[in-house]
Amino acid sequence: MIPKILVVIPTYNERLALPVTLAGLFEHQPAVDVLVVDDGSPDGTGQWADELAASDPRVNVLHRSEKSGLGMAYIAGFAWALERDYEIICEFDADGSHRPLDLGQLLAPALADEADLVIGSRWVRGGAIVDWPRSRFLLSRGANLYVDAAMGLGVRDATAGFRAYRRVVLESLDLSGVQSQGYCFQIDMTGRTVDAGFRVLEVPIVFVERELGESKMSSSIISEAFTKVAGWGLARRGRQLKSLLGRRRA
Repeated sequence: MIPKILVVIPTYNERLALPVTLAGLFEHQPAVDVLVVDDGSPDGTGQWADELAASDPRVNVLHRSEKSGLGMAYIAGFAWALERDYEIICEFDADGSHRPLDLGQLLAPALADEADLVIGSRWVRGGAIVDWPRSRFLLSRGANLYVDAAMGLGVRDATAGFRAYRRVVLESLDLSGVQSQGYCFQIDMTGRTVDAGFRVLEVPIVFVERELGESKMSSSIISEAFTKVAGWGLARRGRQLKSLLGRRRA
């Protein structure tokens, strides 16, 4: 049997971008299912997704009453997937930043059991970014260098939101303990996956600046990530030091 694959797409005011994204996704990966997690978009994104779901059994919609952050939207999507028989659960942006043709590169190693988490990376050899302003480029690159220095995860693009998880990862992690609201959710999940001993693989993708809608990046999201990474890094380095001292005593 071919493992069932679910692509989770959080949305908030993506009425213009979502139809284009789903059309491209089904063009390149017609066998996947999609779960649109809509946070009560006032522009009608959720209603449009409902109309598509009524005619296409591959499309599912999960409505949430309010906008409470990217992380909580994904946690809700993961819970929905785990209640059903999906073996590969993917993260995908609605805004066109992630190219549907790149999804196959993430699915291949996950389906072949070569990795438990596959990350579509902008910062490994072969990865690229198209049409980003220099300020955004420096922010993303600097954030990942900061994460690597603070936490030592060995992942070059820990903030990436283009991912494929094998079911066993999400079943094993305590998702109820994940409280990250913004983009640092991706760092949080990366750290938990690495610390649990799962295999993480980065594959190169081309990241494209959105053409429709508005970016959700804000100063509060950046501040949350900076503060939480510092705390996670101190805790992780402390555990490493404790383990090292224990081995020396032994």
